[in-house]
Amino acid sequence: MGRKRLAAGFRAAGIVVGDVLMVHSSLSSFGRVVGGADAVIDALLKVVGPEGLVSVPTHTWGTVNARQPVFHEALSHSIVGHITNVFRKRPRALRSLHPTHSVAAIGRRAGEFIRGHEKDLTPCSRRSPYGKLVSWGGKVVFLGVDLSVCTLVHGFEEWARVPWLFAPGKELLYTVRRDGRVIRVPSRRHAEGEHLHRDYPSLEPMLREKGALTSVKVGPATVRVLDARVAERFMVPLLRRRPDRVLARRRKG
Repeated sequence: MGRKRLAAGFRAAGIVVGDVLMVHSSLSSFGRVVGGADAVIDALLKVVGPEGLVSVPTHTWGTVNARQPVFHEALSHSIVGHITNVFRKRPRALRSLHPTHSVAAIGRRAGEFIRGHEKDLTPCSRRSPYGKLVSWGGKVVFLGVDLSVCTLVHGFEEWARVPWLFAPGKELLYTVRRDGRVIRVPSRRHAEGEHLHRDYPSLEPMLREKGALTSVKVGPATVRVLDARVAERFMVPLLRRRPDRVLARRRKG
């Protein structure tokens, strides 16, 4: 599979010129890809065109914490997949400065999309790239992965103010910019624990019913596309009524 077949598959999934995308990915899900991660990135950029924008999560929440509080804009490795690390190193890529939930973007308004993320006390505020994805009418694209990796749902949890979301207290983290300047970033961390295990894939039938989620096969991989704005209109009110709906221990309903 190469760039042309990938691009055709992405168009079949409903991605169009001018789209704003947040892409979660598994390169291995496509089998053998001629050109590897670069071919996938090139195909996405080709489909959205110069008027569009492609972004990927470049998260470091597993490696940046109170014990090791330093995030480096250029050097910190993304823990969420090979494609994201190839993407963030591209010359045109801009990376947000949030120390645990950074995003890299290429395309029109990329600077605006990632700007100010380090000023948020929480990872996924309305002002963050995740909030902008909704307000800009963007789409979340899942390349061979399911909704279990959907960071946008963490945004929905924040915006709905679910009571169990944050760990107690704050962490003082530090972002080192490419130019060497150091930024202090007070941050609240999403709570973890067995009782807080999310089951985002259980949302898929409801999101399909609401017209927010579609999927196609591109080679051996399933490509899902989530309309961020439609999903937000459904999910935030749902979480306000039932804050535990996304937790694995409460799957009924």
